[in-house]
Amino acid sequence: MTSAEVTVLAYWAALEARDWDTFGGLLADDVVYHMPQTRERIVGRESFVRFNREYPDGWHLAVTRAVASGRHAATWITCAYEGAELPATSFFDFDDAGLVREVTEFWPEAYEPPPGREHLAERY
Repeated sequence: MTSAEVTVLAYWAALEARDWDTFGGLLADDVVYHMPQTRERIVGRESFVRFNREYPDGWHLAVTRAVASGRHAATWITCAYEGAELPATSFFDFDDAGLVREVTEFWPEAYEPPPGREHLAERY
């Protein structure tokens, strides 16, 4: 495993454990968290830790896949929350010290496929 992969796995494990000290220790002081779907951005370690700490409780995370190369990583996770299984994809960039400098996260909504391709795809 690369150090970036070890770090993103530790990041998700700390979030799942609600271990805010460990989570914060993985972040650069000036970390930036982007949520393109809601057009929100959180800047700074304290704000990002607080955002996660204050998020309504009851969620659980599982990593489906993590890939990393150099100072970049991507993960596919599933968040179990209020009976739903929500997938998310996160892209990470790291600073020179190996800390998370930037996260861009996508939480896609499921939707019905357009008609005309039923013969090509299996629904699950």
